[in-house]
Amino acid sequence: MAKKDTEKSDYGAKSIQVLEGLDPVRKRPGMYIGGTSTEGLHHLIWEIVNNSIDEAMAGHCTDVAVRLLPGNVVEVEDNGRGIPVEIHPQTKKSTLETVLTVLHAGGKFGGDGYKISGGLHGVGVSVVNALSEWTRATVRRDGKVWVQEFKRGIPQGSVKAVGKATDTGTTITFKADPEIFPEIEYGWEKIFEYLRYQAYLTKGVRIQVEDLREADAPGSAHLAKRYGFYFDSGIISFVKFLNRRKDVKNEVPVYIEKTVDGVYVEISLQYTDSYKEHLFAFANNIYNPEGGMHVTGFKMALTRVLNDYAKKNGLLKEKDGAMTSDDLREGLTAVISVKLANPQFEGQTKAKLGNNEVRGIVSSVLSEGLNEYLETRPADAKAILEKCLLTVRARIAARAAKDAVIRKGALEGMTLPGKLADCSTKDTQRSELYIVEGDSAGGSAKQGRNREFQAILPLRGKLVNVEKTTLDKVVKSDTLKPIIIALGAGIGETFDISRLRYGKIIVMADADVDGSHIRTLLLTFFYRYYEELVRNGNIYIAQPPLYRLQKGKTVRYAYNDDEKLRILEEIKKEADLRAEKKGKVAAVKKAEVDEPGEETDEAPSEGEEKVGGVSIQRYKGLGEMNPEQLWETTMNPASRLMLQVKIEDAEAADELFDILMGNEVEPRRKFIQTHAKTVKNLDV
Repeated sequence: MAKKDTEKSDYGAKSIQVLEGLDPVRKRPGMYIGGTSTEGLHHLIWEIVNNSIDEAMAGHCTDVAVRLLPGNVVEVEDNGRGIPVEIHPQTKKSTLETVLTVLHAGGKFGGDGYKISGGLHGVGVSVVNALSEWTRATVRRDGKVWVQEFKRGIPQGSVKAVGKATDTGTTITFKADPEIFPEIEYGWEKIFEYLRYQAYLTKGVRIQVEDLREADAPGSAHLAKRYGFYFDSGIISFVKFLNRRKDVKNEVPVYIEKTVDGVYVEISLQYTDSYKEHLFAFANNIYNPEGGMHVTGFKMALTRVLNDYAKKNGLLKEKDGAMTSDDLREGLTAVISVKLANPQFEGQTKAKLGNNEVRGIVSSVLSEGLNEYLETRPADAKAILEKCLLTVRARIAARAAKDAVIRKGALEGMTLPGKLADCSTKDTQRSELYIVEGDSAGGSAKQGRNREFQAILPLRGKLVNVEKTTLDKVVKSDTLKPIIIALGAGIGETFDISRLRYGKIIVMADADVDGSHIRTLLLTFFYRYYEELVRNGNIYIAQPPLYRLQKGKTVRYAYNDDEKLRILEEIKKEADLRAEKKGKVAAVKKAEVDEPGEETDEAPSEGEEKVGGVSIQRYKGLGEMNPEQLWETTMNPASRLMLQVKIEDAEAADELFDILMGNEVEPRRKFIQTHAKTVKNLDV
């Protein structure tokens, strides 16, 4: 008892750790940049770029440059006013040092710094400084060039003037800290796309990006990649770019620009013949993937205005009923950009805008502007409404077909398809649904699975290309209908992720061209109709092995040709080591493994080859594996390999599906010609 009292007395003031300066950032980086994965790593660049864009939105910057330098160094330069360097009245340090070392220090909390800013919290550059191995700030201001350097957020001396300057601006150079980030690899495409967005959203600003990482490597023939963005038309150019491969309904995009009560609203929209909505929402140039009040206001106004116009002009019949928000967003491409003084974001990553007043402002601005567009361009208005009304009729037909599907499913028992071998657990987090190509592979999977948490659904018949069909035909499809019923979450307007029956949906197809085609068709289906499952990380692709290698009792599996060669070499080395231990090196070298690539005299079995005494079987399909092999290689959670399907760039993903599965042949031909030489394991 006395011991416990002693332990209690140790808990006092000295037990409470106070983190000062930038220590909280290094202790909990996820609170500031969302995590230390590749997303968090790139967020460092976004924070610095956003500061330069803030200068541009304030009218003080016309050029921004981002450079990827050798050694994972990043440099961001602008020609803005330059961070002030005079002594700050509160901190008694230079303003530059204050901005880089004090959280929530910046020109974004009132005063004359910024009326509009993406960097709400004022932690951007200081967080980058804290999470970098080193940082160098160079400021051109007051006719001088000022420099200050930092290591892991700690100043390495005070700011110093090192030369004369004829212009103004700020350059931040940093190297992300490997103590914080387990992998430091910047994605050129990711940075390229982000900067392109910024240029679209800040018309009249020139943004350049350069990749110099390998340009000066010894003996390197690599040429630096350089691109520049400059858009006079801003988000109109953005919408046209998004629709560049689609048939558009209104040739001239809707464009609305207005400031109400200090909130600047800019909207552009255009309809296409596709079945998917593309809506990009931004607040102060920050992308809001989860939307927010500006998106809510947009949807309200769009639904009201188009319904009113259709009724007034006799385009909407009583039997059709009112058009829903979902009807009006099918085939819609829209960019919504708002700029305001005090944005309220959810979290430092700014995924959602919460300002309630923005909803009404965006709604009124869109209502006024869209009404004017429809009245002055009747031909475009008719084309838009015809597209929307076609969607309404397809929805009504799809609902009838879907009801029929569910009724038929109920007759098959518990609304589940007859081919489905369900699992026993009801725990969605544990359960897995394998969608398996072919009855023979499905049979092996059913025998080899763990019945407690693994369900098997064999595919039968030809898969529908959903890119070229409507929802009513999708739900009638003999191949897709069982998947819809098995998932249990509905489809289209009835989709509810809370009713999903399986936490993992795993596509398992052969590792050949036919299997790749089936995977592409299924992924197109999931992306178009179950995008939330893809974004949520529920969709996986199984990775069956290509080869089975056996020598004696040793069995190994290889998933590609490179791995096969590596395993052959490992088996050879293991055999040599065993021979040395037994003291029979000479005898073993004669009888055991030859060099990989040399054939032995022993004839291989049918469907096998022998290399260096190792029997190699190449699997042509999943059906060639017995249940034990399929479990061991592809279904056992302890040993299997799976790819999780993610959408890191929704625009790029949509474009790729459109190229591969859409109606236009020429873009698909160009894609195949461009990438044909990089294809591996192609069976002809």
